[in-house]
Amino acid sequence: MTAAPSMTSPSVLVVDDETGILETLRILLKNEGFTPHVALGGKQGLEQIEALSPDIVLTDVRMPNVSGLQILSAARAKDPDLPVILMTAQADLRSAIQAVNEGAYYYIQKPFVNDDIIAILRRAAEHRQLRVENRSLRQEIRRRDRSSEAAPIGGSKAWRSVLRLAETVAPTDSTVLIQGESGTGKEVVARYIHALSARSEGVFSSINCGALPESLLESELFGHVKGAFTGAVKDKTGLFAAAARGTFFLDEIGETTPSTQVKLLRVLQQREVIPVGGTEPIPIDTRLIAATNRDLEEEMKRGTFRSDLFYRLNVFALHLPPLRQRRDDIPLLADAFLHRAAQQRGEEPKRLTEAALEALQSYAWPGNVRELENALERAVILSAGDTIDVSALPERITERKPEPLVADRSAPVNPTLEAVERAYIMWVLQAEGGNKSRAADVLGIDPSTLYRKLSRYGVEA
Repeated sequence: MTAAPSMTSPSVLVVDDETGILETLRILLKNEGFTPHVALGGKQGLEQIEALSPDIVLTDVRMPNVSGLQILSAARAKDPDLPVILMTAQADLRSAIQAVNEGAYYYIQKPFVNDDIIAILRRAAEHRQLRVENRSLRQEIRRRDRSSEAAPIGGSKAWRSVLRLAETVAPTDSTVLIQGESGTGKEVVARYIHALSARSEGVFSSINCGALPESLLESELFGHVKGAFTGAVKDKTGLFAAAARGTFFLDEIGETTPSTQVKLLRVLQQREVIPVGGTEPIPIDTRLIAATNRDLEEEMKRGTFRSDLFYRLNVFALHLPPLRQRRDDIPLLADAFLHRAAQQRGEEPKRLTEAALEALQSYAWPGNVRELENALERAVILSAGDTIDVSALPERITERKPEPLVADRSAPVNPTLEAVERAYIMWVLQAEGGNKSRAADVLGIDPSTLYRKLSRYGVEA
């Protein structure tokens, strides 16, 4: 995002092919409170526009090799809010007027009066600051709108913690590594970060690294030149370059080969790509968000993932909790999926019976949010009425698999945490004579939570 100029000392790049004019203007601008930079000739001017990002450009029109009109074009391509003021002799007046029509801020004739050019530069600095501030305000409003519209669904403590971190890193350009089991919503969170970023007007591109063979993946990522391999009949722009000023999401980066990892490391270090079969690097301006369901630190120990790439990716890490650790979000997610299904089918949304919702909240969801969405899509199709009962859910969700009590002779030597919890709950319930309200008080949980746990254990009243 372009920074607003400082009104106390706006930076001005002066471009001219006469050293005398450059020195005169440098002294004048410094004395008047500006921060001057000078470029001898148009070629040096183009280089300094890229390197310095000045607040204002003051350029002569007629220069050898690179003209003031080319300076204007380059400056506006880099920043549409960058004011360009043209200095012109009488003979160049027609081209100067044409340049104003093409976006130049102003033109002044040589020889000029010092007070006149200072007054024009001050107006230009105020104009730029207003434009940049207005753009920042518009982007902030759009980001807030998107934040409320696009926030991933969930109200549990674990999920809110993830979203707060995402919202913190979104306005930066830092690389983000999102880790979590398959189906936990890694791309959803990546899109949320993009929507809240300064790059939200740019594209959001994504690719699944595990879905393509190495040769095809590299062509998709970096592009290729004509003749690089059989079938490369013309040049192809890679996704990194295509996502200029936007965000590129690399899903399942843990599936990449060592060769591809080396090339990705170069992209992150040099901010440039070399197309397959090419020799000339192409600079990129793309934010990278990567995701994986693998434990990359474990993969590094095995030697299957490069440590230097991991540390480049792991600038800001987000760990998404599995659905079994955010069961309170299941009703919210289910409601959203049922409304989406109703929209697609052009009908009123179906609702879950209490028994069906109880079954959904009792299931472990190894496939996480994606599995929940698929299960509900199936249930909507199978349910003729306006409600969804247990019978419409997949059998794996509704079948009971209670853990044995710790005291059972058949129990394992090292019982699971759920088995220990179940044994303790049953002991408290027995001690309270079967009174569930008193048992819930002793356990320090809501009675509704106790009812759900007992139902999951297959224990009736």
